[in-house]
Amino acid sequence: MLHSQGPLLTLDVEDRSTAETDIEDEQRRYIGGRGLGTRLAHERVPFDADPLGADNRLYFTTGPLQVSNMSFTGRMSCTGVSPLTDGLLSSNAGGFMSRHFAGTGYGAVEVAGASDDLLAVHVRDDGVTFEEVPDLAGATVPETTAYLEEEHDISPDQTAVVGPAGENEVRFASIMTTEDRAFGRGGLGAALGAKGVKALTFGGDSAPEIEVSATQQDIHREAATDDHIMKRQGTVSVMDLANEMNGLPTRYFADQQFEGVEGINGAAVESKKYKKGTCSACAFACKLPTRDEEAGVETEGPEFEVAMAFGSNSGVDDIVEVMKSNEQCDNYGLDSISAGNTVAAYLASEDEFGNDELVHDLVEKIARREGVGDLLAEGIDRAHEELGVENWSVKGMDFAAHEGRVLNGQGLSYAVSNRGADHMYATFYSVEYPLVPADQALDPEGTLGKAERLAHRENLMALNDSGVVCKFSRDYMSPERYADLFEADFEDLLDVGRRTVTLERHFNNQRGFDRAEDQGLPYDLPDFEQALDEYYDQRGWEDGVVPDAALPDDVSASSGSQAAGD
Repeated sequence: MLHSQGPLLTLDVEDRSTAETDIEDEQRRYIGGRGLGTRLAHERVPFDADPLGADNRLYFTTGPLQVSNMSFTGRMSCTGVSPLTDGLLSSNAGGFMSRHFAGTGYGAVEVAGASDDLLAVHVRDDGVTFEEVPDLAGATVPETTAYLEEEHDISPDQTAVVGPAGENEVRFASIMTTEDRAFGRGGLGAALGAKGVKALTFGGDSAPEIEVSATQQDIHREAATDDHIMKRQGTVSVMDLANEMNGLPTRYFADQQFEGVEGINGAAVESKKYKKGTCSACAFACKLPTRDEEAGVETEGPEFEVAMAFGSNSGVDDIVEVMKSNEQCDNYGLDSISAGNTVAAYLASEDEFGNDELVHDLVEKIARREGVGDLLAEGIDRAHEELGVENWSVKGMDFAAHEGRVLNGQGLSYAVSNRGADHMYATFYSVEYPLVPADQALDPEGTLGKAERLAHRENLMALNDSGVVCKFSRDYMSPERYADLFEADFEDLLDVGRRTVTLERHFNNQRGFDRAEDQGLPYDLPDFEQALDEYYDQRGWEDGVVPDAALPDDVSASSGSQAAGD
């Protein structure tokens, strides 16, 4: 099986030390990316770790395809205990950093401990430098990358940076790379900020020599030549369809259609797009560099989720105002979905929907934890009672744009996902709109009979995140192509995904997660409890808990109960 190569590099930021560990066995079984990060975290992070404490660890990992020139491979993964969900979580970012990371020669980088001084840590194939950067305290993401470029000739493409939100431990702070790409959902930026790390940088010429099948060339050619709407409008191209289906969250989820949709839809975004945008080596080019000269705003996006959160869910119908919010989140280092939804919760509490000036003010207050921003920085799950609004979250994570009250299988996916109400965990929405061929589509109504397909898609998405392959490659990948690229039977590859999902769930079980957390939807779904049972049967779990017999055979049930003694 094709897998990432190179040792684990541990960065102990407390005593400024490094260590290397052979992880070839783990790489062979989990490929790389999310699978490898999850396996390492399960072994090396205490089950009772404080997400914002020194005993939490973060794992940056990439996969074997990051040494190829194939489209859809400009991505990597970060794994740790989430300050937002309190469970083990992997976040995935695109951009250009993955190949610089591969150039270091390391298969994974672990950040351990916590520093009393603000640090930039520079990882190269010829050594590691711990740099104290007190003058960067409170700096925005662009200010930080400008310093790194001016003082060290390090490009933004080589960096993983936290903004003020990460330093201030906002529970949905992002780790930003290439300035405007994010390890977004789950707040791992707060975990890195709590460690006193302002920036990590990567570089070198020691990428492993991994031979990748010529299938990569076919995929790359098809990605380059296909006339796909996402190349023009990105994910926001689905907004009109969602609205027509009565499935566009509006005014903090109170409504499901937005009368101002034409002001924030795919056509509105496309009208502000001024050039093509992409990730490393990718010819699909689905990114959205946008600007409005009159307003003086230039950003990347917004994508569908952000146009929902800062647009329809906040009652804002002007794409330029949504672009401003998007730019703020990138600059401050905030997950733009959670930031927008949390702002929408405050707007609901104050009956201020559509007040774009208030929206922008709130984003800054959240990032700096000033005034009401200190409460909102805790996220909807922790703030909703004081705000007097309904708790639109699952396992602490607020909802993505794909409406589970209409796409019932997606609603079930939100419920059982180890990450909470995150759309990318299974991307089940794609088979219910549908965005796939008719023979692969499902009726969006109902939950029964969907568990097998849901578990399959969770496993497949975990495989993608381990490879690492962008999830928007769905029209270009097939079981045969997976098997050829990764030199393994497709079912064996899916088993990598299954083991990854199982380890995430087992880790979270040790932190108290069980069926009760899967029952956290704020709305009713038809036959929901029976559908939960069907899902657990597919997984071999008992009321949401992984029995010891269902653990992968390379894992001890107690492995995460002690920190690694390295």
